[in-house]
Amino acid sequence: MIEIKQIRSNPDESFKSLSTRGVTRDEFDRLLELDRRWRDALISQEESRAKVKELSRRYGQANRAGDTDLANSLGSQSKKASTSEAEATKALEALDSERRDLLLRIPNFPDPNAPVGTGEQDNQAVSYWAPFELGQSPREEIEGHFSEFQRVPHWDIGEDLEILDLPRAAKVSGAMFPMFRGLGSRLVHALIQWSLKSHTTSEGPYGVFEEIRPPTLVRTQTLMSTGALPKFAEDAYFVDRDDLWAIPTAEVPLTSIYRDEIITESELPKLLTAYSPCYRREAGSAGKDTRGLLRLHEFDKVEILALTSPDQARAVHGELLRRAEGLIRELGLAYRVVDLCTGDLGISSARTFDIEVYSPGVKQWLEVSSVSWFTDYQAR
Repeated sequence: MIEIKQIRSNPDESFKSLSTRGVTRDEFDRLLELDRRWRDALISQEESRAKVKELSRRYGQANRAGDTDLANSLGSQSKKASTSEAEATKALEALDSERRDLLLRIPNFPDPNAPVGTGEQDNQAVSYWAPFELGQSPREEIEGHFSEFQRVPHWDIGEDLEILDLPRAAKVSGAMFPMFRGLGSRLVHALIQWSLKSHTTSEGPYGVFEEIRPPTLVRTQTLMSTGALPKFAEDAYFVDRDDLWAIPTAEVPLTSIYRDEIITESELPKLLTAYSPCYRREAGSAGKDTRGLLRLHEFDKVEILALTSPDQARAVHGELLRRAEGLIRELGLAYRVVDLCTGDLGISSARTFDIEVYSPGVKQWLEVSSVSWFTDYQAR
């Protein structure tokens, strides 16, 4: 969540920044009012607690002095004060819960360098790359480069080569679940191993990444720590009996590995990579193209994540992007890097660069990697 002190100290600038993320004036004012009431309730509770302590101290003195009348009077006052303290504590807890719930739904402050916009249409393509020469109009050149045989949709290619079996996957699990067969399955595993090997053996300016095999079911607090809850609960799979959530990305367990621990600055950055299956309901996919592998409930992904100091963060963010781009180039895929505008950023992100590969089979730029910087939002 965001730092509430920043809002208190500079509410006008804070609202100006958060309004580019879709935060309304009513939401912002409600947060300020809840915070004011919470602070007032905290003062009231502390005063009530101090009064109880003082009356208890005086009651003990009166008892030791043998002043029964005074002790009885102070005992009666202490009981009333204790009742007041309990009521003040209850009021404080209710306000704290309400304030915290709202804070968990307020997005991160955007990085000042992120383009301002309201949605996907305002994202900015900042670079293009292709395994062939590009001129002054790289997007048009990439989109027009491919031959007719390369423009066959992947679901047709997968069926012809018998490497993708979507009908039987639907029979087993329902729509939007994939089933790879034969060389298709081997290709998936090869890509995972190739990516992990690259991150764990290719030395960068900050070293290599430690490979983690995290659990794929996590506690509520773990999912909440990334900002996914409570806002995106409908998009996650929940195992009610065990109070566990299926992870939408390995980012979730990796982020919480060091939760509630203190790490010395000399240990930073910590570089982690992990393969995991990922699960998403895709609750907002109504009306979107879900054919083939375009949008899935279950998919495989290799994650890279870094825990850094504030001073290291921007440079490490650039290093993660460089690594992600390097893998796409090794595969020889034409792609572009897109700087997401403030209105299209994920709730936890201050800055995000998406890598989008051009797919001639569906005539779309498809996101294959998203490289985000969360500042102190998830840490808090």
